Amino acid sequence: MRYLFPALVAASFAAAAPAWAQDPTGEWLVKDGTAQIRIVKCGSSFWGVVSWEKTPGGRDTQNPDASKRSRPTLGMPTLLDMQASDPGEWKGEVYNAENGRTYDASMALRNAGTLHIKGCVLGFLCGGEDWMRTQAKQAQSQKSATARDPATATAAAICSSVGAGPSH
Repeated sequence: MRYLFPALVAASFAAAAPAWAQDPTGEWLVKDGTAQIRIVKCGSSFWGVVSWEKTPGGRDTQNPDASKRSRPTLGMPTLLDMQASDPGEWKGEVYNAENGRTYDASMALRNAGTLHIKGCVLGFLCGGEDWMRTQAKQAQSQKSATARDPATATAAAICSSVGAGPSH
């Protein structure tokens, strides 16, 4: 009987521990601190949009589609259609506005506060970085929260804005 209580406590912690590993939704600060990405679940996949910029007013100037080069980077999809591949891991694509390219990508939760993002070209030339979980910041380029503010928009509004596929 004296071993029953510690066993129950250990079992409850073991059952609760993997809960964070199954859900990357939330706000993530990129490695260099220049932006936050808000990850939401859309159907069976995860999408990430720029929800805050250190320097407001960025534009997607390197987009290969000339008609999109003036679009704001705030609210722009960066993590595209990330689908579960293993527990705590997802695969899809990542859009890099710095060079206008889309890469095969994966993301994996290292722990509750760290998300590792990796993008690859040709399947073997890869680079990655760790993002830190953070709190939402209101877009500095707007005076008040609106439906167009990706930091405060509902997940449904973000899912609707990204549509069925990449919007870049």
